[in-house]
Amino acid sequence: MNAVAFPGRPRRRTGVAEPEPSQRIALVSGANRGLGYEVARQLAAQGVTVLLGARKPLLGEKAARQLRREGGTVIPVKLDVTSTQDVRELAARIDGEYGRLDILVNNAGAYFDIDDDPSSVNIDLVRQALETNLIGAWQLTEAVLPLMQRHGYGRIVNVSSGCGAIDSEGSACPAYRVSKAALNSHTRMLATELAGSGILVNAVCPGWVATDMGGHGGRPVAEGAAGIVWAAMLPTRPAINGGFFRDRQRIDW
Repeated sequence: MNAVAFPGRPRRRTGVAEPEPSQRIALVSGANRGLGYEVARQLAAQGVTVLLGARKPLLGEKAARQLRREGGTVIPVKLDVTSTQDVRELAARIDGEYGRLDILVNNAGAYFDIDDDPSSVNIDLVRQALETNLIGAWQLTEAVLPLMQRHGYGRIVNVSSGCGAIDSEGSACPAYRVSKAALNSHTRMLATELAGSGILVNAVCPGWVATDMGGHGGRPVAEGAAGIVWAAMLPTRPAINGGFFRDRQRIDW
């Protein structure tokens, strides 16, 4: 169900017009390959200006150049979500060059520890998974949120996983699983806080996709990315906020 506002908490109704896709600025983290790259492609194909986040600038430039050949407006930006300096510098750059950010896709993720067990996993690996999958998304969101609040419009999409659902079964991928469960919790809290502000916050599970992290045998990347792009382009009405989705269908937390 949608995020519910706590009694007595004021909600802002901005009445700001929804920007046309060609006016929207999107930031996609971890976008130089795989799922993030395809999300950037699909957003650019809809006319959105895409800031393609990549830890390594050369790889980001190569990916952006490939997408620009398809006619989209794609700009590479240096972004390691675990680096507070990278996050702050990028937020300042977006503010200075665009004065707004309409879409944030927290896609950067890692540490799919499929061969680990919760009773014996390396705790350093758990810390690293949390640093990337949870804290990285958290601090990036905090840094750019004022750019959305300025215009009363925004879409925040946290790329999660069904294995992070509380009632999901299995013991594999403990570090990854716990980090995505924590990301889901953050999604719900932020959605509740921002309800009525014009900023929609949702989590999306792309399913098992055939990427470097997911491995062979998964669904086509374009199918997994489509659900993320749907959440990034949600209309203002009805306000779909605080949900967990796969293929545009709500799933259990």
